[in-house]
Amino acid sequence: MFTLLRKYFIVLLVSMVPLIELRGAIPVGVVGQQLPALQTLAVAIIGNMLPVPIILLFSKRVLLWCCTWPGAWGRFFGKIHEKGMKAGEKIQAKAGRGIFWGLFVFVAIPLPGTGAWTGSLAATLLDLKFWPSVAAVMLGVLSAGCIMLVLSQLGVMALY
Repeated sequence: MFTLLRKYFIVLLVSMVPLIELRGAIPVGVVGQQLPALQTLAVAIIGNMLPVPIILLFSKRVLLWCCTWPGAWGRFFGKIHEKGMKAGEKIQAKAGRGIFWGLFVFVAIPLPGTGAWTGSLAATLLDLKFWPSVAAVMLGVLSAGCIMLVLSQLGVMALY
């Protein structure tokens, strides 16, 4: 019983790690831990979505606070903020009303660096509204999870 819970907890924790997220958690659960596919998918989605509201609500405030630091660190974070805002303006100008779908596709692509963390940070820098951002990221995470589940299952089948 505890061994099974530990395996699911590992999947949950891996899915919360930036850059790895559920793209790494699903193969860990299905291939590495030999857990059932749908339960692994559910746990990975929950773990991947847990940090999203926190990122959407607080990341911009933390970045702006870091910009007030004296010296090189303050200038460093100021440049990050400035660059992010300029990129956000360009994206807004190009995408217009399609920004929701652009965010969804960005999160749905199962490559490192295109997951819920980065998508949430992008939504924050683009000043998108909270609930549409959560919805776009959630749809992207569901899509990426299904893609990774299929790829993991194909990998398991190739091993046998």
